[in-house]
Amino acid sequence: MRYRRLGASIVLVLLLGLIGSVAGPGWNPQPLEHTVVPQSEDTAIGSDAATEPVGTYDVVSEVVDVQVADEVTIQATIASPVDAPGERPAVLFMHGAGTATHENFRELTRKLASAGIVTMVPDKRSDTYTARSRDYVAMAEDYLDSWQTLRSWPGVDAGRVGVYGESEGAMSAPVAGAMQEDVAFVVLVSAPVLPIREQGAFAADSYLREVGVPERILRAIPRLVGGTFPGGGFDYFDFDVSPYQEQLDQPVLMIYGAADASMPIVQGAQILIEDMAVAGNEDYTIRYYEDANHGIRVGQKLVPEFPRDLSRWILGLPQTAGAAPVIAGEQPVQGFRADPVDRPRWYATGNMIIVVLVGGLGLLALGGLIGLALVLTRLRSAGRCLRTGDGVARLATGLALSSLATWVFYVSYLAGVASLALNYQQDAFLVQGGWLVVQATGVLAAVMVVLTVSAARRARRAGGTWRSSGRFRRTAGLVATVSVVAGGLVLLLSAAYWGVYPAVV
Repeated sequence: MRYRRLGASIVLVLLLGLIGSVAGPGWNPQPLEHTVVPQSEDTAIGSDAATEPVGTYDVVSEVVDVQVADEVTIQATIASPVDAPGERPAVLFMHGAGTATHENFRELTRKLASAGIVTMVPDKRSDTYTARSRDYVAMAEDYLDSWQTLRSWPGVDAGRVGVYGESEGAMSAPVAGAMQEDVAFVVLVSAPVLPIREQGAFAADSYLREVGVPERILRAIPRLVGGTFPGGGFDYFDFDVSPYQEQLDQPVLMIYGAADASMPIVQGAQILIEDMAVAGNEDYTIRYYEDANHGIRVGQKLVPEFPRDLSRWILGLPQTAGAAPVIAGEQPVQGFRADPVDRPRWYATGNMIIVVLVGGLGLLALGGLIGLALVLTRLRSAGRCLRTGDGVARLATGLALSSLATWVFYVSYLAGVASLALNYQQDAFLVQGGWLVVQATGVLAAVMVVLTVSAARRARRAGGTWRSSGRFRRTAGLVATVSVVAGGLVLLLSAAYWGVYPAVV
């Protein structure tokens, strides 16, 4: 009997591993075969254009009210060079992901202003921007209202006002450039370029590989990113900016940090070049800064060449548009392609994710409450179970606890790994040791399923636990055990889907 239980436990663990392997989309990112090659390590912007360096002028800042679409009033900070001669070029800043205010970009805008460029940073509207709902076209329209205000600002040359989009803002910047032909130039910094769903999957893969997680964890990426989320929304994940980039006829400056693992720094440049070619536009300039992260910083320090190059490129237009070297800086490295993400099947996407987990927890709770009621009321069936030591109740309790522990440890492990990845840290003890704990707990829970079912069958054949009681008592005991086993199996099947059990194929 002991060997049967051992064999059944092994079979169940292998079966859970098999289900986890075949139940959802796999993950097999392809190597990026072609790269971009910088023409120079020096990122300095070429051409013979004479431009003022950063630090030439004192800077004055002013907060103004701007009315955007739907008669909404926001605030914006305008930084201007003091006593700069003539009308000056200007640039409107578009924020990255998350809530942001007119106080952002302060260091960079003051450096640009000190070189003679008027800058404007408007608030990001929070009433139309949530985690579930974002409209990059509508955001571009709002930013263009601020852009119009900047064009009419005293001392600004209305024909030399462009837009700067950073990270998520680089999804709206090309839209603004395509919608408004008077936008003089477009700057894209740390641009996703690809739809957020593809870029997000790529970023998760890059971060997790850097941390060193087991291959099994990587399989969860398309199962999470590829599907719909409980409650709906997130349609912006599939927004494609390429049709707007294909309409750009303005000069474009694209900037990446060479150490930015979250963005497809090679593929993004390749796609931009291909998109601009549709409009016959070859006025692109691309820069990669050594050791710089997503914010074009090394550590907490802004890369000094970044504002130097950005200001010279803006001030020197049109001579600096496409001036050699077109691509310069650190050689970018992108190991894998960011491609469309396969979608999970119906049973593991959208509200079904919650339904499965709540269903499993509900079954465990139902079984536990019935079992507790049997103990508290000292029903004869429960009393005999405890007296005769057949252990069904204890094993069922162990099954419930180990199933819950599997999920608690798994979620905690993912949170720990995510913290390491986002902070560019490594911890082999947490990554490898924590994963062993998760899998060991999952295996223990599977063993508890086998032991609980085996004990219940033995007790039923021996006449214990339920048979010696009345019909109601027998039914209550049976329902309690079946409910716990079913709930445990639901949670373990879900854990298998998310990669907890060893892969069989």
